[in-house]
Amino acid sequence: MSGARPDKPLVAIACGGTGGHLFPGLAVAEKLAERRADVMLLISPKEVDQQAVKSAIGMEVVVLPAVGLTRGRVFKFVGGFLGAYRAAKTRFRSRPPQAVLAMGGFTSAPPVFAGRSLGAVSFLHDSNTIPGRANRLLAHFVDQAFVGFSEAAGLLHSANVLATGTPVRPQFEAVHPAACRVSLGLAADRPVLLVMGGSQGAAGINDLVLKALPELLQKIPTLQVLHLSGIGEQAKVESAYEQLKIKAVIKPFLTEMELALGAATVAVSRAGASTLAELAAMELPALLIPYPASADDHQFFNAKAFVDRGAARLLDQKATTPTELAAQLQKLLEDEAGTREMKTRLKALHTPQAAELIAEKIMLLMQARGKWIGSAPAGGQRSSHEPLRHKQAVAI
Repeated sequence: MSGARPDKPLVAIACGGTGGHLFPGLAVAEKLAERRADVMLLISPKEVDQQAVKSAIGMEVVVLPAVGLTRGRVFKFVGGFLGAYRAAKTRFRSRPPQAVLAMGGFTSAPPVFAGRSLGAVSFLHDSNTIPGRANRLLAHFVDQAFVGFSEAAGLLHSANVLATGTPVRPQFEAVHPAACRVSLGLAADRPVLLVMGGSQGAAGINDLVLKALPELLQKIPTLQVLHLSGIGEQAKVESAYEQLKIKAVIKPFLTEMELALGAATVAVSRAGASTLAELAAMELPALLIPYPASADDHQFFNAKAFVDRGAARLLDQKATTPTELAAQLQKLLEDEAGTREMKTRLKALHTPQAAELIAEKIMLLMQARGKWIGSAPAGGQRSSHEPLRHKQAVAI
């Protein structure tokens, strides 16, 4: 079956585990669909994945067992890895993919090996300045690697590495802040502080911001707060706002992140690479507070890449006091000239063609390897007799 040359290729994208892996994968998936490729999204059982793929129109969604490597649990990791590999290979046998793309994390590694065993062309994308352990492993085996930061290219042992930037979905573009604010239940004409800790939320950021808000609101009483707490922190954050008697829009997670970024004047955020790419696309000034326990401290180095280019400010979670956070936010909110300059630097970091470039490279290499026949024009749209539709998510 792996030698078949179909008119319409199937590309499997392993992108589960976090929003930082999933949302760039969705951006590439949309560009592949425009080129008349079929797309299979391989995700984890996590709630963030289940919510995010609701926007995946006309794509098959397959839930694979989660794979994670934690200290002291090597045997459990190996068992999970082999289970995910067998599950992916079983699913692929019914229709082998012509290409498989890993978007990072150990959840994405088993499908790559399963796809390769059936003859698929293999790819990976790493968004971080320091590639993750899974991608450092996969780089030895894939046909083409893509990176979000040029600094990462020399850290992947692959003969073919291309710096593309990190894909963002097309809805991340300049919008009218007032419209975004009204749609989220905020006043149209007042500044907005967006608090977010990534798709899982961040207790450290939540606690620090909640302690800083009373002081900040004394200085800027017109400020509104949009707080994305994370599912596990929602009840605690809501209770804290009630006790502080501060009105805010609090959501555990927002699939339509373009609305949140479009509504915001300033953000307090982690420094995941996908989040940074979206901040750049929306030209949103931010105070970055990297996750202290991120693997290889990669969030710090992601943030530093932005700070070194004048596109953000950086604070250390453990060393920052609520008073310092309030002062830094006040400075960002009131320094109009400084924020204009930061927006210019952010615009320079945005790579709007990243998803399109990755999709095009995948299609070209599949064709060069004889994995499919026919042609799909760059940016080609689905024909009118191919209606877009949701396909049932399958858990295996």
